[in-house]
Amino acid sequence: MRTSPWLVLTYTVIIVLGLFIALPNVLPQSTLQRIPAWLPHEQVSLGLDLRGGSHLVLEVDEADLTKERLQSLLQDARRVLREKGIQPKAVVRSQNQIVVTLADAAQSDAAVTDLKTLANPISTGLSAGQADLDVTANGATITVGFSPAGISANVDNAVQQSLEVIRQRVDQVGVSEPTIQRIGGNRVLVQLPGAQDPSRLRELLGSTAKMSFHMLAPNNQPGPGVTMLKDDEGNSYPVLDRVEISGDRLSDARVSFDPNTHEPVVSFRFDSAGATRFADITRQNVGNPFAIVLDDKVLSAPVIREPITGGSGQISGNFSADSATTLAAMLRAGALPAKLTVIEERTVGADLGADAIKMGVYSGIVGFILVAAFIFVLYGTWGILANIALLIHTILTFSALTLVGATLTLPGIAGVVLGIGLAVDANVLINERIREETRKGKSAFAAIDTGFNRAYSTIIDGNMTALIAAAILFYFGSGPVRGFAVTMALGLIISMFTSVAFVRVAMIEITRRRKFKVLNIRPLIPFSPYDKHIQFMKARFFGVTVSALLSIASVVLFLHPGLNYGVDFRGGIQMSVKTQGEADLAKFREGLDSLGLGEITLQSFGDKNSILVRAQRQEGGEEAQTAAVTKLKAEVARIDPTATVEGTDVIGPKVSGELASAGILSVVIASFAMLIYIWVRFEWPFAVGAIVTLVLDVTKAIGFFAITGLDFNLTAIAAILTLVGYSVNDKVVVYDRMRENMRLYKSMPLREIIDKSINETLARSLYTNATAFLALVPMAIWGGSAVSSFAIPMVFGILVAGASSIFIAAPILLFLGDWRRRHAKASATDAGVDIIPPEQGRPRKSAG
Repeated sequence: MRTSPWLVLTYTVIIVLGLFIALPNVLPQSTLQRIPAWLPHEQVSLGLDLRGGSHLVLEVDEADLTKERLQSLLQDARRVLREKGIQPKAVVRSQNQIVVTLADAAQSDAAVTDLKTLANPISTGLSAGQADLDVTANGATITVGFSPAGISANVDNAVQQSLEVIRQRVDQVGVSEPTIQRIGGNRVLVQLPGAQDPSRLRELLGSTAKMSFHMLAPNNQPGPGVTMLKDDEGNSYPVLDRVEISGDRLSDARVSFDPNTHEPVVSFRFDSAGATRFADITRQNVGNPFAIVLDDKVLSAPVIREPITGGSGQISGNFSADSATTLAAMLRAGALPAKLTVIEERTVGADLGADAIKMGVYSGIVGFILVAAFIFVLYGTWGILANIALLIHTILTFSALTLVGATLTLPGIAGVVLGIGLAVDANVLINERIREETRKGKSAFAAIDTGFNRAYSTIIDGNMTALIAAAILFYFGSGPVRGFAVTMALGLIISMFTSVAFVRVAMIEITRRRKFKVLNIRPLIPFSPYDKHIQFMKARFFGVTVSALLSIASVVLFLHPGLNYGVDFRGGIQMSVKTQGEADLAKFREGLDSLGLGEITLQSFGDKNSILVRAQRQEGGEEAQTAAVTKLKAEVARIDPTATVEGTDVIGPKVSGELASAGILSVVIASFAMLIYIWVRFEWPFAVGAIVTLVLDVTKAIGFFAITGLDFNLTAIAAILTLVGYSVNDKVVVYDRMRENMRLYKSMPLREIIDKSINETLARSLYTNATAFLALVPMAIWGGSAVSSFAIPMVFGILVAGASSIFIAAPILLFLGDWRRRHAKASATDAGVDIIPPEQGRPRKSAG
């Protein structure tokens, strides 16, 4: 058995290139600046929690918001009076009110009643249920305006809408995983990872992006209902106030290039209703100019040459590529309900802090060393090859992240951990298969060939289920869920190269050069879980009962007392602290964590003497929040007597309702997609068993969070997602051996086949769970509060997933198999056929 030298050369080139691309990630900037320009310099982009970035506080312009709402109210007042047959002398806006002057004062009461129908009830706060408008009459004059409670409600709604519009805009231009939170009543905090262009961010976030299409006044004459607006070059246009089409009718906006001038333009497309309206307007106004207006500025004012019936058009101007991209992003995301003013702009440090990141890195390195040592003990000198493959896998993963421009955050690191875990699993599967073939008496090359071929199908099935889940999570999820999906998918794809292709070529070359006749993969410490005959199915009722009771208890704990939602979900208190000397984040973190106030995060803020302290919202009303602030201030003074608290704010949750819904939806859809794949590759009892067991595993993990009181935050979501991928992969490996044995032992009862399959994969299950356990235990013990929400529940989840593959998934398969056999037997008896007991009880007609 020889390997093509071209294949060896190809693999060598891939590994060397991967090493060069990943190398800048471990080099300091001073070294990077000295290396030749033709070598790679790009590093993996780190998220806000690992790197820090730009910090902006934006405030809703209350005057601008009231002006916009009054303009809309003015049109509605005219419409209502017209529909009711009431003819006013005038309906005008005067400062912050609408003034209606009636021709007949006798119609005053009816007009007031009709105008009050424009009011909306306030839905939240102390004023809930009250109307947001005040309508008063004085003879023939009626004034309509927003009540103080109505103005407050408008601002509240505007802030809520702005959060999602900002999130969409930021996502559109590719800034990964920002922090976007509400501060107080009328402000929004935006933190973006890395060094962003402040001017571009101001343009992106501060522009309302209210786009509308207007006709110009006839003969370019100003007058009533006409406003003079300017373009970027200072040209003035008499624009009719009437909006022909509003920007909310746009369905898409993209950057393209003019084929004649090669300058950037923004191409837009209307929805069906907008396209119809646009066609009517252009058909009726051929030869007349019309204006495309954005935030009271004319973008362009072309003349309509012919009817435009395709529902699309272009905006041209003095655009750069960046400004065109920004405009297209704003139009796709939609307009802000009110103008946002940037009132603060600073630089912040990482969410986790350098001390926490350092502890996480150190504990991760310790975990990697423990895994490598364990593999070496398991497989002796052949374990060195497996560890080299694991190291190459890690290097290629970071080179791939660098190439695709992915942003690495804590949830993304969780995806990398899962990818490494599944790569270890693939190595264990291959080595155990080769050992198995060697015990059957096969020669070295035959054992390698058969072992790899049989392990390959198992690895493919396990990785495909995880890749399907990753694709669904990326498509339907957002923010941290997407980051997790990208890193997990890259890790899975790379493991197919390092664990299968590279290791196979290396093993063949070593065996050929050393002229091995038999391939003995011996452990350093004798341990043999092989050839066991444990009757696992005898304990099936006990296992299913215990699992069901634990899951029911987990659901009860989820409902009451519930999860300890962290700052990411609940919002809480934000405090800015300034010290005379450099702030010691580690000392502050240790002291503040001891207060028992739940999740507390710290960031350096602006300079080394300033920090932001965030504490989760406390149970109870405002009194509880005030008590927490008092505790925080006292502890800050105790830790550093020179420190002063410069301000405190109430902040909203980082995880919005839409983000949480998208995350849950993506996990549910991913589960169904995995079910379909397992159904197609195996059969429906296997799919049902895998998904039911997955649900039981996840509910227990949720129960673990509830009973331990660990903070449930974005890191905890990463842990749940990692557990989903790990659990399904574990089930697929066991199922694959069952399917293989069903084909080999057609007359063996299903119960015996299941027991035999579990015994044959027991070594692999033990070894894989042990390696994952060793990788995570250092993080759980020494990783600190920053990663404890990931590592601790994952250690628990690994134990649960390993046990459920044997005591839950297998009994469900046995139950469904027995049910199918009985059902097939009954159907065959009714049809007059004989039953031959194949592995899954399929009926076969007798020859007679």
